[in-house]
Amino acid sequence: MFIALVVAAVASLGAPLITSVATTFHVSLGSAQWTLTVALLSGAVATPVLGRLGASPYRRATILATLAVVVAGSALTVLPLPFVWLLAGRAAQGVGLGLTALMMGVARDHLPEERSAAVIALISVVSIIGVGVGYPLASLLAELGGVRAAYGLGLAVTAAALLTAWRSMPEAPEGRSARVDVAGAVVLAAALLLVLFLAGERKLWSRHLAVAAGLAVVDVVLLCVWAVIELRSTTPLVDVRAVRHLAVAGANLAMFVGGIGMYLLLTLITRYAQTPHGAGYGFGLTTFVAGLVLIPFSVLGFVAGKLTPRVRTRIADPLLLAGSAVVVGGGFALFVAARSDLAELFVAMGVLGFGVGGFSAAMPGVILAVTPKSETSSAMSFNYVVRSVGYSLGSAIGGLILAAGTGPGHLFPDDSAYTTAALVGIGAMAITTLASLALARRRSSETNP
Repeated sequence: MFIALVVAAVASLGAPLITSVATTFHVSLGSAQWTLTVALLSGAVATPVLGRLGASPYRRATILATLAVVVAGSALTVLPLPFVWLLAGRAAQGVGLGLTALMMGVARDHLPEERSAAVIALISVVSIIGVGVGYPLASLLAELGGVRAAYGLGLAVTAAALLTAWRSMPEAPEGRSARVDVAGAVVLAAALLLVLFLAGERKLWSRHLAVAAGLAVVDVVLLCVWAVIELRSTTPLVDVRAVRHLAVAGANLAMFVGGIGMYLLLTLITRYAQTPHGAGYGFGLTTFVAGLVLIPFSVLGFVAGKLTPRVRTRIADPLLLAGSAVVVGGGFALFVAARSDLAELFVAMGVLGFGVGGFSAAMPGVILAVTPKSETSSAMSFNYVVRSVGYSLGSAIGGLILAAGTGPGHLFPDDSAYTTAALVGIGAMAITTLASLALARRRSSETNP
């Protein structure tokens, strides 16, 4: 759980430091934005590869080597080097995002079944709330000691994570395949890079729609080619046949659409809080104070993660997914109805955290119920890739809606644009709820024929 928390917190360090990076390195805000984007990209690409390695006999070596890469990247972000080296360091830090699924595999292999389910749920939750932990800490350190001090926090905690893994991480059980589908990894990496690029390049969609649509078609073709490669491989990167199982496919669909909605609300609230009063709304918060708005998100997310394993004894995982999606939808509704006071934003963020925490804790149970132990890391890594793409699209959709609501010559969107974006989010959570309820009905019919 400590390792999952660290890699999530370190990957999120780019978000609160974008402005500081731009001023420190004398680059544009668009260039500074890549300190966050490149970490998400490298994490999305590395996750399925690490998931497959985590299902091999070399899991311990994979975990230690990956953490060593993250520590080396953290050192690059601290050293007084040019901006390109900072980007390289952030890319290396992002690789660590692939470790979360491996931690789940370790828990499932080496803990009793009654303990492993609760631990896996918490690992899933802390991989989310790590954002809320890293954001305010990084903002405070940036204000006190500059951007290097903030990245120094990342170096300290990743070194601690490496030491923890070296001392406590067990070897994987014997008898597992050590082969990795290299062709599948390359094609999937290209497809993920393209889809995340399209999600992040909002100007491309608004100014060159034909080019963006063409690249989207290319991406769909790449994903189809990857699926064919995986179906023909004896040691696939991701077991596509297992992914086609209705329970797994439904869970990934719910994760994808739900991820869009969850990250959309997170983006809307933090951006709204930092909008200056001169726009006619907003609170003009500094980066650090805006980071404090994430504290209710993290605290209530952790509370939901602790409660979910107990509730699972009475309520099926798909129903928990549906209930959590409704809670997130309630967070959107609160944001639409009441955002004139800062306390109301704290409440909405807390509701979002509780919903996201419950959703994240219930998701592994849906997937692992039909997944062999040996495939835990691979199955969950694919789910995390789906989540990453959903989060990226949620951020992009929010940016596009707010950009469309910004009048000519204005720096900030109209207040109504936030309402429009929130209504889109409510629609996304409604779809997520329906998909989860369909999963629940299917499980009920299987257990009670």
